[in-house]
Amino acid sequence: MHKIVIVSLLLSLFLCGKLNAQEARIKIDTDRRIGQIDNNIYGNFVEHLGRCVYGGIFDPASSKSDQDGLRTDVLDAIRGLSVSLTRYPGGNFVSNYHWLDGVGPERTPRMELAWSHLETNEFGTNEFVAFARKVGTEPYFAVNLGTGSIVEAQSWVEYCNVKEGPYYAELRRKHGYPEPHNIKYWGLGNEMDGDWQMGQLSAEDYVKKAREASKLMRSTSPDIKLIASGSSNYSGGADPYHWNATILAGLKGYIDYIALHMYVGNYRDNYYDFLATPLQMDERTQIVKGMILREKSYRPVYIAWDEYNVWYRARSGDDVVGTRALEERYNLEDALVITGFLNCFVRNADIVKMANMAQLVNVIAPIFTEGDDLFLQTIYYPLQMFSNNMKGESLDVFVDSPVYNTSPRFSLGDNEQSTYLKDVPYLDVTAALDGDQLVVCVLNRHKDNAISAEVILQQGAFTGPVEIYEINGPNIKSENDFGKTNVQTVRKNDLKKPGTSFTYPFPAHSVTMFKGKIK
Repeated sequence: MHKIVIVSLLLSLFLCGKLNAQEARIKIDTDRRIGQIDNNIYGNFVEHLGRCVYGGIFDPASSKSDQDGLRTDVLDAIRGLSVSLTRYPGGNFVSNYHWLDGVGPERTPRMELAWSHLETNEFGTNEFVAFARKVGTEPYFAVNLGTGSIVEAQSWVEYCNVKEGPYYAELRRKHGYPEPHNIKYWGLGNEMDGDWQMGQLSAEDYVKKAREASKLMRSTSPDIKLIASGSSNYSGGADPYHWNATILAGLKGYIDYIALHMYVGNYRDNYYDFLATPLQMDERTQIVKGMILREKSYRPVYIAWDEYNVWYRARSGDDVVGTRALEERYNLEDALVITGFLNCFVRNADIVKMANMAQLVNVIAPIFTEGDDLFLQTIYYPLQMFSNNMKGESLDVFVDSPVYNTSPRFSLGDNEQSTYLKDVPYLDVTAALDGDQLVVCVLNRHKDNAISAEVILQQGAFTGPVEIYEINGPNIKSENDFGKTNVQTVRKNDLKKPGTSFTYPFPAHSVTMFKGKIK
């Protein structure tokens, strides 16, 4: 009898603990402001790789293309993302790209060595600028500091930004563009720390080349912003922290951003480990922020996460070369990880001022085409939700959430080993205040259970109804396809009179956004 009572008591305590573990608190204090959210964190990336350009944004043979050969349905889908900034033309591609091959009436086909295909150069500088103007995105060009020279970099700036007079400005005018393109953002190479990069450099040699290129480029167009190639190589034997410290020390006063890259994957099919990967982005952000602060540059330096995404299925053999390269199909858990990345950018708004999802169409992309058909992948929806709503100042949100631990073998990817993570919160929360409008985004990482949380305003109250939007799907492996949308943003019932606080059950494996006026 005593054993039965003890067992019953322990069972009751366990169930009570489980119940309490699924309860949380979210406190929002509008006085605790992190920094202004830069609209450039909602950028994207177009590289001459697979079907991103040819057969993606540019497809003259398609019945849906306009007079410039641009797919109108793709343009509409891109406009829906409100893409602030688009990086071009690479990526690994840029380290053997010579921009003169892609301008003027006579184009020079080249053997493309990064992704092993013939580059016709039918689409180049002026075609990309026309595309960017049509979708309302700011162009961001990366210069070739691999096989290219500092003079080649300078001449591209002259071609794009100088109105008239010198040779390359006049060449642009001869090509039919009397007004300069006024490209503001310029990347100093790509992933120059990687042994996969053509023209790979040591940190010290990269500093020398990038510094001299920056002198020529900024002398040609003084108002441009320059982005240095930060760490991308976290494989065995690499020292990304030495690389970043060397770049920040050697290029302070010359650069405006340091670019960081990060790709993650669910290699071991461990949902909870995979959902924790954005915490590593948070950690790397804070480490590089400390390095930036240590240098005390008179020219402020910010972080640009100018390549990030989930990428692990299409990583070998034919999946990474040729016309069908890197055509990843995304599911709900991938969209949840993307939300974690976006939360990281917002949470670090004081130092992260640029981010570019890689890439835009077909190649590890939120938009996918086949023939004249198109569908929106699961990762489209969190980016759309943030880019159209998370504006203004980022708030430091207090979150009391149940937590979990990753497995001892936790890893970001096939070559990027990480450390065992403790106390990963199931609820990942960010908030933005734009005037009197408050937007809160809540990611519930729990695979099976809803988590009920009390949302508390430390000052003021909601003055009217609160709109609620949710991204979810039938299960974590749910995918979208042509004619089939399993994962998307759905508007839920508004909260009519939330006042100063309310309790909301955040569904399992979901993203929820609240939007309302406060006073």
